[in-house]
Amino acid sequence: MTTAASQDAGHCPCETPESEAGLVRRVRRVHVVGPVCFDLVFSGLPTAPRPGTEVRAAYLGISPGGVANVAVALARLGLDVALSAVFADDAFGNYLWCSLLDEGVDLTYSVQVGGWSTPVTSSVAIGGEREMVTYEEVPPVAVSSLLPPGYRADAFVVSLADADPEWLAGLHRYAPLVFADIAWDDERLASPRLVDALAAIDVFMPNAAEALACAHCDNLEQALAKLAGAGRMVVVKDGGAGSVAMEPGSCSAMREPAVPVEARDTTGAGDVFDAGFIYASLAGWPVNQRLRFANLCASESVKLIGGSFAAPCWRDLAAFWRGLDDLELRRDFSFLDAVILNAPGRRTCRRSHPAMEPPDAVAPATHTV
Repeated sequence: MTTAASQDAGHCPCETPESEAGLVRRVRRVHVVGPVCFDLVFSGLPTAPRPGTEVRAAYLGISPGGVANVAVALARLGLDVALSAVFADDAFGNYLWCSLLDEGVDLTYSVQVGGWSTPVTSSVAIGGEREMVTYEEVPPVAVSSLLPPGYRADAFVVSLADADPEWLAGLHRYAPLVFADIAWDDERLASPRLVDALAAIDVFMPNAAEALACAHCDNLEQALAKLAGAGRMVVVKDGGAGSVAMEPGSCSAMREPAVPVEARDTTGAGDVFDAGFIYASLAGWPVNQRLRFANLCASESVKLIGGSFAAPCWRDLAAFWRGLDDLELRRDFSFLDAVILNAPGRRTCRRSHPAMEPPDAVAPATHTV
C-alpha cells in the first residue's frame, strides 16, 4: 500500500509524464468518496415489462455499484485506491465490503454500521440501454467525517449528488486535484448549490444530458463553454458519439469518437470512462489521448453484464490492442503499445454473475459505529 507520507502534494500530477528516464513513475493514490450500493442488473430482456405482466431476463449480474464502479475500475488499472463510504451491517453490506477488499480497494476510511440497510439499485438493460430503480435510506454517518486531518492523496473523486459545497472546497487540503461526476436528478441539477459545488472542483465529468441541465443550455458546445468558463476542465460523455472536453480558457472543444463495439449492457460505463480519464490524467497524457483511453475503457465495459465487475483489466486492453486490425484505430491508439508493456498485470478479473458469492476476504469486524 502506498503511504501518504511519500507523496508530492505540491506538484500537479497532470503535468508529469507516464515514465521518466525509462522508469515507470510511482503509483498514484486516488481517494473515492460517496455512496456504494448493491447492484442487480437484469439483461437480455425481449421487451420491457408492461403493467401486470412479467418478462424473463437472459442474464443477471450482481456487483458493487455507486462510486464502487469508479473505485474498482481505478484499482484494476493499477492505481492505489482508497474509498470513503458507509456500509450496512447486513448480508449485502458484507458482500460489498469483501468484494471491494478483493479488488484491492483500501477501506481504512470506510465504516460499517448497524441499524441501516444497504442501498439497492435494480437495473434493467434493454437494447443496450438501461432503466434503474433505487432504494436508499439516508446513511447514519456522513462520508465527509471519515477523512482524518493531514491525510494526503494525489486526487479525489467525488459525486456532486449530495456533496456539501463547503466540504468540497476543503478537499484541496488533501489533494491537488478533485474530479467530480454527478448522478441525474432533476432537483439536484437545478439547485443553486450546484454552482458552488462546481467552483470547488478541477475536472467535471457529466454525461451530455447532465451537462445541458447544469448549464441550462440546449447546445452541448455552449454548455461546455459555460461550464469550463469558471476555471475547470469539463469532460462530457456523449454515448455513441464518444466524448468531448474543454479546458479552462480554451475557445474550442476537443472531441474523440467512441470505439465501435456491440454493447450488451451500459450499466456503469460512464463511471468506467471516468476511471480511464483519471488514470490518463494522472499519467500526464495529452487530452486527446485521455479521451481515447477513457472511451476504450468504457467500450470494453459495455461488452459485459453489470457495472463494476465489467471494468477492464490491462489484459483486456492488451487483447484489444493486439487484435486491432483497423489501421486508423491502430494509429489513434498507438500510445497503448508502450503503456501496456509497463502496465500492472492481473491474473484474473472477477466478472458479475447471478450469485452472491463472497470472495476470500475477511468481513469487517472492527469498523462498526
